[in-house]
Amino acid sequence: MKIDRIDFPLKDLFIRVFADKVFLVGGTIRDYLLYGRIGVSRDIDLVVTDHSYKEIEKKLRPYGKTNTVGRSFAVVKFSKDGDNFDISVPRKDTRRDKESHSHRNFIIESGPHISLEDDLARRDFTCNSIAMRLYDNQMVDPFDGVTAIEKRRITMTGPETFFDDPLRILRAARFASVHQFAVDESIYGHSREVRLDGLSAERVLDELFRLLLESEKPSLGLHEYFKLSALERLFPELTALALTIQDAHFHPETDEFGHHTVWAHTLITVDIARDLCRRYALSEEQTLALLLAALLHDVGKAVTTRWEFKRGRMTVTSMYHDSRGVDIAGHILARLKIEGRHRFPLKKTVLSLVKYHHRIYDLYRHRVNVGFKAVSRLVRDLENQDFLLLLLDFADRRSRCPDPLAFTGLDEASQWLLEQKEALDINQESIKPLVMGRDLVNLGISPGKDMGDYLQKLYELQLDGAFQTTAEGLEVFKKLHSGQD
Repeated sequence: MKIDRIDFPLKDLFIRVFADKVFLVGGTIRDYLLYGRIGVSRDIDLVVTDHSYKEIEKKLRPYGKTNTVGRSFAVVKFSKDGDNFDISVPRKDTRRDKESHSHRNFIIESGPHISLEDDLARRDFTCNSIAMRLYDNQMVDPFDGVTAIEKRRITMTGPETFFDDPLRILRAARFASVHQFAVDESIYGHSREVRLDGLSAERVLDELFRLLLESEKPSLGLHEYFKLSALERLFPELTALALTIQDAHFHPETDEFGHHTVWAHTLITVDIARDLCRRYALSEEQTLALLLAALLHDVGKAVTTRWEFKRGRMTVTSMYHDSRGVDIAGHILARLKIEGRHRFPLKKTVLSLVKYHHRIYDLYRHRVNVGFKAVSRLVRDLENQDFLLLLLDFADRRSRCPDPLAFTGLDEASQWLLEQKEALDINQESIKPLVMGRDLVNLGISPGKDMGDYLQKLYELQLDGAFQTTAEGLEVFKKLHSGQD
């Protein structure tokens, strides 16, 4: 079988150097068959047969930069004019210890004596176990991966070795989400038996982040985590949400079986948040913060939900789930080793969003009495991420609508806050403290606890509207210091 010519930078160079021994492999072919294009950010993976690692590196050296950092995996990293390629020798992977599922527990055998078919056999899914010879576009498809792509199914390449690397369970969920493939039932049948405790936090986090960032509807992959029993073992706090009901009057949204669970609500909220990330062109760090907050915003409900008699009927309530949720979310983020990302305070931002996720709508409900004081404190507490809170608040409320993803813009409550900020000229710059430590030093106050207490009191008074300039603030301080106020 041949397919249309797949063009990519330096393809002709590789043919000139390696003739009919160089093959395009894996995800690049899958994406081309699915979408008719190669992802702009994808590194091209090539396999060169009948060559040793040293021979490949030697032949490429005159044409660009070669990096042998992947030597242990028989991969030469080659770059030229900003384009990057992984060029490997065919290899076979064998587990040392049959009881260990660590990704370090493999004996890697590579070289010209390994066939291309053996190399394809070690790969995870049949849709990835395909190759195309660059010389003539001839396909090599020993595991019928093209059919799997056509049927949009995730099927194991080698059932006897598939679970050697437990990360493949999470990869199956990501592929199902990103490409909207159906997971083969045989994978569900065995996934519960695979130990996941050998997976490092870094590998789990990388898969979770890719699922959130690459999926149009992350709920599909998160639900696969649930179905593959990965959720209960890696994120038991989230599995508990699938067993936590919500009051159907306030939360009419359900799962496919009609259950009014917090998990069903969470999945819808995440999908709305993902849509908002694209609409407002959020940065990758902001996107992750909003999506993680959407995933964790109601995690406290599992420990706070109970029945109460209110408004003349028995009602499901979850008092203080936001504050309890901060603690639980904090434990999850710590377990995943999430702190900052590219100088963005990811963990801190997520926890602030979880803590305050009801605050905007609470202000809106009492908007007749809300002014500069309440809005400025909201902006202050969110430390320049109040727009993310606005989006989370909208996604949380929008999830209760009959067609939650069918919206054209923000609703009245969200617009109200934006209008209040503009009318009151409230932003991070306008609410900076007017009185600083150096101002108090000039008045004879020594640095220390007393100065800190004064500065905090003055800032609270500033946000209350007690003064609008530094000079006015210092006059207020003098009254405080002299005991006149």
